[in-house]
Amino acid sequence: MLFGNIIFDLDGTLIDSARLTGAIIDTMLRARGANVTADRELIREMDAIGGAAMIAAVMGRHSVDPAAEIEEFRAIHRTIAVPGDLAFPGVGDTLAALRRAGIGMAICSNKPQVLCEKILGDLDLAEHFGAIIGSAPDRPRKPSPETALMALEGIGGTAQDTLYCGDSAIDVATAKAAGLPVVLVAWGYGTGAAIAETPTVPVIAAMAELSDAIAGHGRSSLPGR
Repeated sequence: MLFGNIIFDLDGTLIDSARLTGAIIDTMLRARGANVTADRELIREMDAIGGAAMIAAVMGRHSVDPAAEIEEFRAIHRTIAVPGDLAFPGVGDTLAALRRAGIGMAICSNKPQVLCEKILGDLDLAEHFGAIIGSAPDRPRKPSPETALMALEGIGGTAQDTLYCGDSAIDVATAKAAGLPVVLVAWGYGTGAAIAETPTVPVIAAMAELSDAIAGHGRSSLPGR
């Protein structure tokens, strides 16, 4: 199948966000006098769920009001420096190669809109995307297809020429609900669980596979699994 566009999930797909999430929660724990650090593996496991549920699970007995704590987390997130190496290996080069080849790209994430824009801006990656769609109070979260369809519209793609690239069962379900073919990244936080549920979903072992698959006429193709 040929593709002229790609919609990407963000956390666990393009960026190793658990590192930054852990650093922020560590700050919150220290402010509460807790002599512990956030469990990075648990953060990765909870990434696709996110929000107050993730905060409650990671902070454990130190969480008193998850709804307030997730707002505290996001407030810190809006001001904290984004590590320059937060993107997974090969992400920057691959996105640049795809853009040069004329592949339209968008972000579809459950991370709040402002944080998607901040992280991608700080990493100098925002310019590669024709649409950046994060969560907002008036938007259903993935696996609802709404944000994927917004991203699709934002880059002028169709279900026939657009690939969805993610790292979790939620991403697979989102792509299916939006009528999009999907590929998973091997390094993703939730890839193992997603493959267990849907073993036929294709998996790429490195970002370069996306750019290596570019064929003529500015279109890319990836084999089925």
